[in-house]
Amino acid sequence: MIVMKFGGTSVESAAAIERMAGIVGGRLDRRPVVVVSAMGKTTNRLLEIARQAVGGRRREAIQLIHELRDFHSREARQVTPLSERAELDLFLDEHFQELTELVKGLAVLGEATPRAIDAIASYGERLSSYIVARALCHFGIDSLHLDSRSCVVTDDRFTQAAPLYSPTYQRLAENIPPRLVQGKAVVMGGFIGATEHGVTTTLGRGGSDFSASLVGAGIGAEEIQIWTDVDGMLTCDPTILPGGRRLKVISFNEAAELAYFGAKVLHPSTLLPAMDKNIPVFILNSRRVDGEGTKILPQAPPSRSLAKSIACKKNITVVDICSTRMLMAHGFLRRIFEVFDRYETPVDMVTTSEVSVSLTIDSTARLEEITGELRQFAEVSHENRQAIVCVVGDNIRYTPGVAGRIFKAVEGVNVRMISQGASLRNVSFVVRESDLRPAVEALHNAFFSQLDPEIFE
Repeated sequence: MIVMKFGGTSVESAAAIERMAGIVGGRLDRRPVVVVSAMGKTTNRLLEIARQAVGGRRREAIQLIHELRDFHSREARQVTPLSERAELDLFLDEHFQELTELVKGLAVLGEATPRAIDAIASYGERLSSYIVARALCHFGIDSLHLDSRSCVVTDDRFTQAAPLYSPTYQRLAENIPPRLVQGKAVVMGGFIGATEHGVTTTLGRGGSDFSASLVGAGIGAEEIQIWTDVDGMLTCDPTILPGGRRLKVISFNEAAELAYFGAKVLHPSTLLPAMDKNIPVFILNSRRVDGEGTKILPQAPPSRSLAKSIACKKNITVVDICSTRMLMAHGFLRRIFEVFDRYETPVDMVTTSEVSVSLTIDSTARLEEITGELRQFAEVSHENRQAIVCVVGDNIRYTPGVAGRIFKAVEGVNVRMISQGASLRNVSFVVRESDLRPAVEALHNAFFSQLDPEIFE
């Protein structure tokens, strides 16, 4: 069995779904389990509906619901047989009526709990997975729709739920036995799950990749395919610096570093279940079916190239914390991180000196409360519009002089923070967002002018 995950752009329209059906049909002998994201920008539209409702704009929210239903109906009817359209309309009516009632409730309350946000956001994948399952049948592929909430068991941290691996794997094995997918495709929605009590949850933005990896680990898949709208992992982010080269193969650990530090082609948690079960992951382009993509393996082959890629993370805030005493007192660091933990705000990078700590965060939602507490025992300032640049490669751990080469390349750029010893596979530093492109361009010229043809295309 294999798992095939298709992102929002791969199911954004009837034409995209037809293209996806051709890809699935070509691999039917491998017993595919298909995991799909919401169609196009549906999740964003659902969250906007919730914002309008909470803001007291009920009429506008209801209008957006009508537009969203029209979109799903229009695209779904093009890939649904005429004889089944009445059943399709009934399904859409039921789900959009449920959504409307939820939104009316938000408008009355004037606030949205994380649990309510998850309930609303889940409709994207619930709709797309049903529509895709029907579309596959329309294109001659026997399929079965499976509600992911019956399989993916999570904790109750709504909007950022974590899977409970043991019960999830048990339910997946029970619901998707090999005999069930003989000659047919199972279709599931990504991103969504449910608590042990059946309350709908989501795995966080981009969580469909994570879902695919969970499914692959749970059913013992031979490989996990992530079908998206890019040719694979590249040597740099094309939105920052066009012209990057495709990686043919990369290790789990390298890919995980890149995902965490901003490579949007993968959700940061995607690789954890696959790594645990040693299942290879492929990044493939649904618009270029013949492309090789990028293969992610437990251990990549040796490379003559020092670095594999440059990852970037924008919209970073640097927080500077200075002890109000001459020297840092015992427990100073513990007190700092207890504050960030209490406000559930992850920290990316940390550097320390004798009397101060600098760290980076990518969410400022609780920054005012955090700085308020920190000022009880330290001086605090922060700087927005920063970016993390991360040079990643397994060879970095074995090669002396790497930091010298990196900072020689970016000598014309002001570097705000540096972190190397924390990872064996990357060197990271912080620059102003306005300096991001020149920094990436200089690094790309320094490290990717000559490439190992076994690793790069």
